[in-house]
Amino acid sequence: MKTVITYGTFDLFHEGHYNILKRAKELGDYLIVGVTTEGYDMSRGKLNVVEPVMDRIEHVKQSGFADQIIIEDHVGQKIEDIQKYHVDTFVIGSDWLGKFDYLKEYCEVVYLERTKGVSSTLKRSEEYKLIRIGVVGSGRIAGRFVAEARYVSGIHVAGVFNPHMESARAFAKEYELDICEDDYDRFLREVDAVYVASPHGTHYAYALQALEQGKHALVEKPMVLKKAEAERLFSLAYAKKRVLMEAIKTAYAPGFIRMITMAKSGLIGEIRDVEACFTKLTGDNTREFLDTEYGGSFTELASYTLLSIFKIFGCDEQGVEFSSMFTEKGPDGYTKAYFTFKNGIATSKTGLKVKSEGALVISGTGGYIRVEAPWWKTKEFEICYEDTSKNEKVYSQFQGDGLRYEISDFVNAINHYGNTGYKLTQEESVKLAEMMERFLEYRKSKGS
Repeated sequence: MKTVITYGTFDLFHEGHYNILKRAKELGDYLIVGVTTEGYDMSRGKLNVVEPVMDRIEHVKQSGFADQIIIEDHVGQKIEDIQKYHVDTFVIGSDWLGKFDYLKEYCEVVYLERTKGVSSTLKRSEEYKLIRIGVVGSGRIAGRFVAEARYVSGIHVAGVFNPHMESARAFAKEYELDICEDDYDRFLREVDAVYVASPHGTHYAYALQALEQGKHALVEKPMVLKKAEAERLFSLAYAKKRVLMEAIKTAYAPGFIRMITMAKSGLIGEIRDVEACFTKLTGDNTREFLDTEYGGSFTELASYTLLSIFKIFGCDEQGVEFSSMFTEKGPDGYTKAYFTFKNGIATSKTGLKVKSEGALVISGTGGYIRVEAPWWKTKEFEICYEDTSKNEKVYSQFQGDGLRYEISDFVNAINHYGNTGYKLTQEESVKLAEMMERFLEYRKSKGS
């Protein structure tokens, strides 16, 4: 008798789950299915699991393919189970290709091609919909989005759009997506939502068209480059009863949220200053500089630095001044923005041609909070006082590339599960767009 084993969360059981169990069963005589616990899913960075483990076990049972169902609740269990049950073949979806090669020492490892055209036609929770999302653009961040989305329950990356079909086709092949399109109207008819990860200057048009056709939109930062554009998109989303979110991963990260709330709780007294710096060195022939109209360090990185400033002081700034070093092609290689507020001041530093320390420092009348780079992936921060013996370090989780947190909140917002709008408010997104617009006006006045 040939024994096969596979594992999964099996949340909101759908066609893809059904097919992988069916194909796993066909590879042997006896199929063992491991269903993960909520605790284990959380520890490995799987977010947004809706159904309790007993319901998920019942879905697997009702498929009719499992001869035995077990619980997976800790790291290393797969090796234990393979040995315990004398397993011949370990089966998993191809989106985990290479991840479980270490099991080849114990049994055959088979990666099954993922199911294309996944639907929610099988038994599912009535309250939650499997969201078919399409990726607009096929650059670096788009690839990271697809990889991170597999850690979020309730969403399926269905396809990719790029006006250059060759790029769309290559991306779809690499990430095993069933849709690749160069016609945006046709693409929108195939999905429930879009993740806009195209060049900065195209975000508005793609998001607008998606909302007009009744699709939810998660738009990469900067969402748009003009205040009026942001206001129009939010107004349209409200009218269409659709979700519009700006994809600044830091805003949704647990550590950053905790750091901001602790800062504003009075632990360091009244906050008087915020210094936020984000720099990284990049070449001349990268996307950031090839886009001579909207590229550069401020449009690329200031969404993060400004987010921290507006989270602390609010959006009612009393003045802003920019100072930049521009490249020969036009975009800025380094920019400082100086803000004044009623009760404080702030500085944003962004650079692609200048490398700086990169910390986030929030200073108050009773102490300060320091978050070392990369603070935009907040895993720890230190609360510091005059009496250093009272200093405290705070640690938090930041899983993977961090995009899974914004994806999870996007899914929850669509399914009306919980209130997460405070993490990045409409007012804050509109303010960020206004700052982009004011910076681009400043840049134009400098002849760049």
